[in-house]
Amino acid sequence: MPCVIEVTRSPLHVLPDPSRVVARPFVPGTTNFGGTPDRLDRILDRILDLPAAERAAMLDQARTTAAGRHRDIEGTWRRHHRLAADRSPLAARLDRDDARLLVGAYLTQEYAYEAAALTNPSIVPFGAPGEFVLSARAIGEGHISSIAFLTGRVGPGPGIHLDERSPFTTNGDRRTPSYDKVEFAARLDEMGVANKVAGSVLAELGDAFTDAELQTALDHAAASGARGPSVDDTLRRIRWLASSNYVVEFDTLSLSERLISPAGPAESRGMEDARFTLFTNDDGSVTYCATYTAYDGSTILPQLIETSDFRRFRIATLRGPMARHKGMALFPRRIDGLYAALSRHDQERTYVMLSDRLRDWRNAELVLGPEEGWEAVQGGNGGSPLELDDGWLVITHGVGPMRRYALGAVLLDKDEPAKVLARLPGPLLEPAPDERDGYVPNVVYTCGAMLHDRWLVLPYGFSDRGIGFATVEVTALLDAMV
Repeated sequence: MPCVIEVTRSPLHVLPDPSRVVARPFVPGTTNFGGTPDRLDRILDRILDLPAAERAAMLDQARTTAAGRHRDIEGTWRRHHRLAADRSPLAARLDRDDARLLVGAYLTQEYAYEAAALTNPSIVPFGAPGEFVLSARAIGEGHISSIAFLTGRVGPGPGIHLDERSPFTTNGDRRTPSYDKVEFAARLDEMGVANKVAGSVLAELGDAFTDAELQTALDHAAASGARGPSVDDTLRRIRWLASSNYVVEFDTLSLSERLISPAGPAESRGMEDARFTLFTNDDGSVTYCATYTAYDGSTILPQLIETSDFRRFRIATLRGPMARHKGMALFPRRIDGLYAALSRHDQERTYVMLSDRLRDWRNAELVLGPEEGWEAVQGGNGGSPLELDDGWLVITHGVGPMRRYALGAVLLDKDEPAKVLARLPGPLLEPAPDERDGYVPNVVYTCGAMLHDRWLVLPYGFSDRGIGFATVEVTALLDAMV
């Protein structure tokens, strides 16, 4: 069935730019870089054995290669040298700044984080009325996804304007958070790690503990004399859980310079499809929350991002039997005292989940499933619900013949979100002729829309290639629902 209301497509398309690179550490013997720890020392030996003049020439060449591509490449090299110094006494003994810079340069790689695609956006208001932050799934080498940010504004009317992006990008500084013992223990139990070894580690920790305190407890358990695959596996899985919860902080002024790339083991092969929402707490304060799909190469898990300023991001694991699948999207406030989220845990239909804890999801109620031909393969949400006087507006997606993705819309009851009040007959947005070709053809997909005045602002990814924008008058959309 064709679209039943007028949708205005913006001429604005955002395409991936392979020249956009981020400087990432390359430390052999660590996660993702292969080899054994002694490979790092062999590399360092070869570097330091070079004649002084050649070392100076290599450093000058590295500076020339990086010129104009990074805001502070020498600061990055120093940080990467410190990573090596934590693992190699040889690197730690270097006392000349030029030697540290050269080692850091050898242990740095440029990564073209959106060389394959820039797609699947979500959008939230941020700043003055009409201003927004757009998150996007940036796909680079190895089809590994990061979370990139763009900024812009809506208006006058439904016009959409994007700010010029900075030419520089950084992954920020990764820090470890303070862990909550009750939450940590519950997640270990869910992972099947409730045994004596885990108990001995947790017994050394307070109600809240730091990463350093956890490492001390892990070292004590490893030195206790207990040996065997089960002991090693328990200690590894405790460290896995800790490493999957972290904080990323940025000191750059431009939001478009900030890139959240995989840093925990659960997301080592990608952070996919972040769905941001502006969440209003019970006291009136606001937090930007997003769920995203963490992928480690074999398993997918939804994880949570929280930020108040898009400068400091807290990344955390979720738990509960319903927090194990793609497509989770939070409602922007509590409903009757409970957190609420949409999910698609059977891969076909949309559910509402309710919980008294933001990170624990244990039940789900069916809301709707595919009913029309354009969505007969599967359906799901297109981001977090948007609150109207009439109810919760949810953008949906559906898959039809030839795995063609299109977007739809439904209206849910404000007090009983599992109750469908109305839905749009037929799709709201379908791939345009110039949007059909890409890494995954015949697709339009969104991870979140925004309301501004009387307009629904709908960014969407097309064919895993780029990002487009559409606007719809909200009243017309509601009038078209049945």
